[in-house]
Amino acid sequence: MNAPERTAAFMLDEDNGEQKIKYAPSTKVPNAGTFTFNKEDHTVGNLLRMQLLLDSNVHFAGYMMPHPLINSLTMTVQTSATHIAPLDVVKNALDDLQSETVSLGESFERGLREWHEKEGERGMRSREL
Repeated sequence: MNAPERTAAFMLDEDNGEQKIKYAPSTKVPNAGTFTFNKEDHTVGNLLRMQLLLDSNVHFAGYMMPHPLINSLTMTVQTSATHIAPLDVVKNALDDLQSETVSLGESFERGLREWHEKEGERGMRSREL
């Protein structure tokens, strides 16, 4: 078949030196840079953009997908202060997103345990009747 391997959409080709993230500082705009995220799509792009916009040091954050069939996104970030680099705010945003993901997972597990406990009680009551 003439289709690419499915794993090519999400696994890096390390044999060819493919990198997950590349950063290039802007030569035209102060305190700005462009990040290229390989093997990522709108899921990561929108989450990261929204997290960056919550940071008061971020003046601009936007992303684009070069083409629907290319699994890559390009994100441009500009900070509002000269002493804060775009690389730093992106690292902070990624750390914050990771913390939120862990917290969400813990909340889900806690809710699932509570649900199982309630369902267990209901099951026992229905057997008593």
